[in-house]
This record gives sequence, structure tokens and C-alpha cells, in this order.
Amino acid sequence: MVVAHWPPPGFSVCASRRGRQRDGQFMIRALIFDFDGLMLDTEGPLIESYAAVHAMHGVPFDLPRFMKGVGHAEYAFDPWHGFSPHADRVQLEVERRAKRDEGLARQQVLPGVVAMLDAARERGLQVGIASNSQHSWVEPHLQRLGLHDRFAFFACREDAVSPKPEPDLYRLVLNRFGLRGPEAIAFEDSETGVRAAKRANLWTVAIPTKHTAHHDLAPADLRVNSMADVTLEALIARFGT
Repeated sequence: MVVAHWPPPGFSVCASRRGRQRDGQFMIRALIFDFDGLMLDTEGPLIESYAAVHAMHGVPFDLPRFMKGVGHAEYAFDPWHGFSPHADRVQLEVERRAKRDEGLARQQVLPGVVAMLDAARERGLQVGIASNSQHSWVEPHLQRLGLHDRFAFFACREDAVSPKPEPDLYRLVLNRFGLRGPEAIAFEDSETGVRAAKRANLWTVAIPTKHTAHHDLAPADLRVNSMADVTLEALIARFGT
């Protein structure tokens, strides 16, 4: 397990600032992306798969209770609580995963993501992932979408002691890139992710989905409906140089 340490070995405050600030502002040197719900709608197929299996067995699906857990790694509940204690939960999971995978196979990268990655490459910015999901989930999806090679570093659930909303995953990426928080912009779709990014002192853009629109995203520095609604040039003009 890799644990983020701050500051990284050899880090110097004076050295970090030299050539990185202009007129009191930090230069933006990196973009850090969440994954689920931000780059790919994995939450929709997940919710639909649970609802479908409940319907197949004639069991009501408690959507409001389920939605409390979307984007909240710290929220634990039993998604099969409405079933009989004697229900075969292993088989229920097999059925659910089959439904989920059918839905995921139809999903494409969300609007604006590729354009933002293209702009980052043109500017020579470092690009990373900070996700509460595991490598075995995030990386195969990015490979399927043809985007895996766009990212220089992946910080996933198993890489840090504490998941979001703690800042560990973001600090891990910053350490790898040799940057301070204000030199990077984070993109998040949930309250948990926004809190993590702000605790790591990153500029944060909140882009909620229909599943997270009810979250408290007020701590974010900017909220937009889609990544396609904002350009990298506009973000750099707003947050840095």
C-alpha cells in the first residue's frame, strides 16, 4: 500500500515557489480528475442494476435510501435489506453485475472530458486520477474508452489509508507530480470528492450528475452543469496563470 506523505522528501517551500508564482498567483501545472460520475456515468448503470434485480424478484427497491450512498464512501448500508434473510445473496450479486455490465458497455465518456484532456496535453500539463474506486475498476474502463494513456498517475482506493473525503488521494497525486495544491485543478461530481480536493487545497470544479445534484457542493470554487460548459483557458484565467 502506498501512503501519501506531505511534504514529499526533498520538498522546499522556496524551491516550490521559484518560477511557479506570478503576481502572487500560482501557475496551473496539473489537472486531477475523479472517475465515477465525472468521466463516465457508472452510477446510472449501478442504480439501474439494483432496481432491475429487485423488480425481477418482486421486491420494492428503496431508491432514496440507496441514493444516500452515491458518492459517499463512508456511508454503509445493505442494498439487499428488503429481501428475505434466506435469499441467496451471492446469486443476487451475480444477477446484478450482469445487468450492470450490460449498462456500462453502452456508456461513453461524458461530454467535455476529451476536450479538456486535449487542452491539457496542448499546454503540457500533468494529468492524474484520484478515485475512491479501485485500480481494477478505473483502469480497464479508461482502456476501453481509449483514454488510459492520457493519465500520468492513478491514485485509487487501495493506495491510501483513508478514502475521500479525506485528502490522502489528492495529496498522493500532488506528491507524485511535485506540486502544491494551488498548482492543480480538481474535477469532482460529489460532495465527498469536493471536500477531499478542498482539504488538499486544490482549486475545485464541481460537475454534479443527476445522482449528485442534491449534494452540498458549496465548497467548490466553481460549479458547472457539464465539463463541456467550461474551457481550460477559462479555468486558468480564473484560478492561476
